[in-house]
Amino acid sequence: MRKEAKARIKINNLLHDVGWRFFDDEKGKANIVLEQNAKITQKDIDAFGANYEKTKNDFIDFLLLDEKDFPLVVLEAKSEDKNPLDGKEQARRYAKSQNVRFIILSNGNLHYFWDLEKGNPEIITEFPNQESLKHRQTFKPNYKALAAEKVEEGYIALTQKPNYKKDPRWNNESEQDDFIRESDLKILRPYQLEAIYALQKSAEQGNDRYLFEMATGTGKTLISAAVIKLFLKTGNAKRILFLVDRLELEDQAYKNFTRYLKNDFTCVIYKENRDDWKKAEIVVSTVQSFSFNNKYNKLFFSHRL
Repeated sequence: MRKEAKARIKINNLLHDVGWRFFDDEKGKANIVLEQNAKITQKDIDAFGANYEKTKNDFIDFLLLDEKDFPLVVLEAKSEDKNPLDGKEQARRYAKSQNVRFIILSNGNLHYFWDLEKGNPEIITEFPNQESLKHRQTFKPNYKALAAEKVEEGYIALTQKPNYKKDPRWNNESEQDDFIRESDLKILRPYQLEAIYALQKSAEQGNDRYLFEMATGTGKTLISAAVIKLFLKTGNAKRILFLVDRLELEDQAYKNFTRYLKNDFTCVIYKENRDDWKKAEIVVSTVQSFSFNNKYNKLFFSHRL
């Protein structure tokens, strides 16, 4: 079988696996069309599989449609011996002509997803579905709210015990330490606040990726809890995925986030049954669990973790 034909079959299957349809069926109407909105026929599909070399420029552009039949994604398919990125600029021009934000570049084996509002193409292992793309399209980060949120030493304590400052023991210097310990209140240290302020400053500059590098014993989980609250409270995230590298840390993180944030947010350990976590704002799991069978990619695109 020619490389072109194999690429076409693989791409067709990848589209089908996540709910895109070439033809109307019991699950819904077709949501894949050829460029210029030409309706696809079975003859077209057969030709793409067996006579791919007859298509112009050795590639095919598909438009993936939203539920209202408006263009949502440009998919540029290449043959297996071509680098998917070879069609990057042409796909960008075509996407802009169709007022489309998302692009998929694929040769059947290697796939890139490109959000034109978020930088460069990124490698994916599974195509995104219609639901996840609509979610991404409507989600608008609010960097100003992230930067403006007031974070003080009691940021976590206010979730644990909203009225803790009204307790007489808090206002009595000789009893305050005992009160904090007995109430299990988590008070952010100055250097922890500085770390969060650095994130807020970066957000104010329009950045959307952040990295903390901190030594053992500096309270990374507590800082993470504060950052999680910051993002959820300001509407800059709807659900947080917290990954660790072993089971003991998974259990530890779950218990800590529950202690710190349970009054405002629900935390669960990831289970394969979506009902176990779909209503939770914080999902804890291990890297190994999400690496197995590319589970992370499937959840990212299919369930909006």
